[in-house]
Amino acid sequence: MNPPDSTNDSTRRATRANVKPGDDPYDAHSFAQLAALPTVYRDDLFASKVVLVSGAAGGIGLAIATLFGRLGATIVTCGRDAAKLGRVEALLQSVNINCWSQPANIRDPDEVAALMDAVWEREGGLDVLVNNAGGQFAARSTDISPKGWAAVVETNLYGTWYMMQAAANRWIADDGGAARPLGVEPDRVVVNISTLSGRANVGIPHTSAARAGQTQLTRSLALEFAPHGVRANAIAVGVVRSPGLTHYPTAARASFDHNPQRRLGDVQDVAEAAVYLAGPSGAFITGSVVEVAGGANIWGEYWALGKPEWFQIDEPASGAEADTP
Repeated sequence: MNPPDSTNDSTRRATRANVKPGDDPYDAHSFAQLAALPTVYRDDLFASKVVLVSGAAGGIGLAIATLFGRLGATIVTCGRDAAKLGRVEALLQSVNINCWSQPANIRDPDEVAALMDAVWEREGGLDVLVNNAGGQFAARSTDISPKGWAAVVETNLYGTWYMMQAAANRWIADDGGAARPLGVEPDRVVVNISTLSGRANVGIPHTSAARAGQTQLTRSLALEFAPHGVRANAIAVGVVRSPGLTHYPTAARASFDHNPQRRLGDVQDVAEAAVYLAGPSGAFITGSVVEVAGGANIWGEYWALGKPEWFQIDEPASGAEADTP
């Protein structure tokens, strides 16, 4: 166990401090660093549990899979790229985490069904489902093609739906289709990794629509599946350090740390929130959205394409006269 002592707390804060000038602000942890980060959770918290994590090839997904595995869980990963899945398996197994994977496109309900069948056949069931796979790209709405729109919505919303439905069908079948008696604690958990969807933005209308739908899907299914011992929650993630941020325009990067804490998030921030929701600590939490965003939900300006000139009200536009009282 890694106790919550002052040394670990200091180390934890240091790993998430603002990046100093000259450092790469988007460089994520190496796997060796990730596998050794301090945590307050005991080593056997998820012993004998099976945790399925989609999109675990890197970034947030790999951090989540690693932390659950360090806490004793058997990890199952899925994704479209078999080579990347093999790499994740090797990494996790190198630190004695029991892990296996199966290629699956979460946008295809038949492949999702085959994945769940494999989990039930090999492990006898599933304890925690973490829907982390997703994706987006920044573009003006007038430039997004039907194919681009569909790719984002189908991955972020449809994929979450297919995974939740497939898992729930098997959970309910395990109980013979009947609701559980009152007083039986829920022992099946879904954690959906999402984004802040309550504020409008320029350049990500497909993501905003899909993630807002994912939030309501989480709440709706938390209600419907409650009689079957299932808890479902979402984590709304702010801007987190990862190499993927380099895909955004340079003009957008100045807004990445616009939150009350004035820093980028860390993948471990999200992983620890997922463990909290999936473990005994989250036993009375369902249908909720936990915001891991440094307070960006209450203050800050994040612009996926950079701040449009129209909204630059602190200074007059070039060539324009400032209004005076």
